[in-house]
Amino acid sequence: MKKIKKVALIGATTNKSKYGYKILKDLISKGYEVLPVTPNYEQIEGIKTYKSVKDLPNVDILNFVVPPKIGLEITKGAYKHGFKKFWYQPGAESEEIKKYLESLNDSEVEYLFYKCIMVETI
Repeated sequence: MKKIKKVALIGATTNKSKYGYKILKDLISKGYEVLPVTPNYEQIEGIKTYKSVKDLPNVDILNFVVPPKIGLEITKGAYKHGFKKFWYQPGAESEEIKKYLESLNDSEVEYLFYKCIMVETI
């Protein structure tokens, strides 16, 4: 994947013990622009949230920290809205998501499984 600068975090939360919060703080501390996606809050840490991927501006990648069943439905909607770069945090991936992404037969679609964005980014 190309250099990532702007990340949509699917499943962002204000709960400091959850990865939806830890990832947000980690990426911000590393200089990334993070766009939290959650229907539960208007803002997190003073950052405007987005209710849905369809409300997002263009981003470099969608990072998922939601259960796979929810992630699959969001992935389908995101693809229909033109998003093609997906990163699934450990535990957010599934065979169903992989099968869906591969069934698209779209050479522009890229995805990562089994890697934590906090570990893989500088």
